[in-house]
Amino acid sequence: MKYILYNVLFYLVMTPVHAQTTLFGDYTSIPQPRAPRQQHLLEQHGDVRDDEYYWLKQRDSDAVIRYLNEENEYFSKVMKPTEALQEKLFNEMLGRIKQDDNSVPYLKNGYYYYVRFETGRQYPVYCRRKGSETAPEEILVDANLVAAGHPFCVVTGINVSPDNRYLVFAVDTSGRYLFQAYVKDLSTGTLLDDHFPSAFGGTVWANDSRTIFYDTKDSVSLRTDRIWKHVLHTPVAGDALVYEEKDETAYASLAKSKTDRYIFINSGYTQNYETRFIPADRPGDPPTLIAPRESGFYYSVENFGDSFYIRTNDQHAPNFKLVSTPVNQYTRNHWRDVIPHRKDALLEGFDVFSKYLVLNERTDGITRIRIIGWHNGVDKQVDFPEPTYVSELDYNPELNTDVVRIDYSSMVTPNSVIDYDMNTGHRTVRKVQPVIGYHADQYVSEYKWATARDGTLVPISILSRRDRVPDGTSPCLLYAYGSYGESTDPYFDANVLSLVDRGFVYAIAHVRGGMEMGFHWYDQGRMMHKMNTFTDFIDCAEYLVHSKYTSPDRLFANGASAGGLLMGAVSNLRPDLFKGIIADVPFVDVITTMSDSTIPLTTGEYTEWGNPAIRDQYFYMKQYSPYDNIGRKSYSNLLITTSYSDSQVQYFEPAKFVARHRELYTGDHLLLLYCNMHGAHGGSSGRFDRLHDVARRYAFIMGLLDEKD
Repeated sequence: MKYILYNVLFYLVMTPVHAQTTLFGDYTSIPQPRAPRQQHLLEQHGDVRDDEYYWLKQRDSDAVIRYLNEENEYFSKVMKPTEALQEKLFNEMLGRIKQDDNSVPYLKNGYYYYVRFETGRQYPVYCRRKGSETAPEEILVDANLVAAGHPFCVVTGINVSPDNRYLVFAVDTSGRYLFQAYVKDLSTGTLLDDHFPSAFGGTVWANDSRTIFYDTKDSVSLRTDRIWKHVLHTPVAGDALVYEEKDETAYASLAKSKTDRYIFINSGYTQNYETRFIPADRPGDPPTLIAPRESGFYYSVENFGDSFYIRTNDQHAPNFKLVSTPVNQYTRNHWRDVIPHRKDALLEGFDVFSKYLVLNERTDGITRIRIIGWHNGVDKQVDFPEPTYVSELDYNPELNTDVVRIDYSSMVTPNSVIDYDMNTGHRTVRKVQPVIGYHADQYVSEYKWATARDGTLVPISILSRRDRVPDGTSPCLLYAYGSYGESTDPYFDANVLSLVDRGFVYAIAHVRGGMEMGFHWYDQGRMMHKMNTFTDFIDCAEYLVHSKYTSPDRLFANGASAGGLLMGAVSNLRPDLFKGIIADVPFVDVITTMSDSTIPLTTGEYTEWGNPAIRDQYFYMKQYSPYDNIGRKSYSNLLITTSYSDSQVQYFEPAKFVARHRELYTGDHLLLLYCNMHGAHGGSSGRFDRLHDVARRYAFIMGLLDEKD
């Protein structure tokens, strides 16, 4: 179907608005882009929608590119008064970074692996040292060299063979996460002829150090659907297909047990998973299914000794429990509880060591580390003093050690790498991420509870300067995500200090749709309960206003991807509550997108949003779909960002959203679209380029407050 006639010309028109008193000045003198409207009727369940900007899906057409460029030109002209501020913000954020920095090395198979950055360079250098942390350095991959000549570059999937000789790694320079895997002979430093497509660098070595398992994507929907087996020095065209996921709602992935005994093939999505295993010493064996998938049945597998350890929601355990089963008797009737289900604690993950079992749990919204001895009766929790924080297991590849590596962070404390002795309880802080010029004692974090309209208590993590006056005059940026059961934890963010040091309050609303309060928190924020995510956010915003943290004329909201859906919904529901809203790569065209199975991340997400082919789900989605609910009314000031190559939320969703807004809105609000023509779903790839992305967002906020510096 043609979405637009090629002879339709773009044009610019003046939109009569009255400029606010802001740093942007009289932006009404700048012509706004207007996209042509083309009738495109969509009918489902007797309901007819006219999607007049449907033609923007035509990715490579001159008309689409011209429109996106016009929006970027308009963005640049309106934002021009903030250019000096953007540069100042960029330099501030850059100035906090220790540019020549190293990660803490971890030991695996006789080598210490780490990542380092060099002053003035955007990308990481992946390295290792043999036998000790002071041995000569061996560079595995310098991503700066790989990125040369490319405006976008991601290097990932660093994976060394069991004999330590070969390295497989993956590269994407498209921005659409279309990775190509390469194999390097570390003994000679040369690349082999072996290279193949890879989904996010998902590779696993068999124990022969010759066989590589890898996953690939469907070329249309970009769904990871196939697992292949490649033998070094053989033609890729002859690679064997090991597994194909034919269910269009499911994805396939790879993992290897910590013991290196098993290769796992996982398949499913959100709440429906199943796992197959292949002995890593026998890569020619066919995969063996542990337990077939069922609706609402989830499990993930690890190996320890002669048992599989399985995190599962089996037998009415929504917050998950840990079970074990002999590797030769893996069917569900042999599963036995190791850590029973608890209503007050979510089991998020676990790790196995020769003497200890370590759990990542979450209670009352806070992450906890719990250590249990296999045989010595130990059962203790690793405590931290701050009111809101993140504690989680780092990468711990070694089995025979008494030291577990933990990552700790809070809104006040930069990321800290801690080696915890499970025998003695002694903590060795290996590193606190350096933040130049930062003094933690000048800041305070709080953990508060807002009462949602249905009586549910919703937690909020809050950061501010210690000398803040609680009189409601502080500007505030409120962030949230609220989807897929992904909890939004209060990590340290050095960039946000550029706002907080100017008197801002920064807050995270832990709304339903995440899993902060347990599985029910997720269940109450998806499908036919999705409206809870949006009303929770509004109720958290009102709590901040009523508690004198801020006021509506100084309150801003931000969310990205599915959090951008939240922003779009909130902008329709309560535009009066926010001075400005920033929606990054927002999923805003819910019904049309979810009705098109060729769009990436669609069919697998029916259990998240619903399936528009089902009548009641269609009409429930329609009541909140941001694009379908734009009205002829006054809105908050809006900044919408996207990336042209984004493979997760296609550029045309935010573009359509802005085009319809320009047609319908009234009042004097500012409406901007910025399209990163060389970015991906996460924006720019270089660490300095990403700071420019942040500086643009912060300048938009400060400009609306008429703040020049």
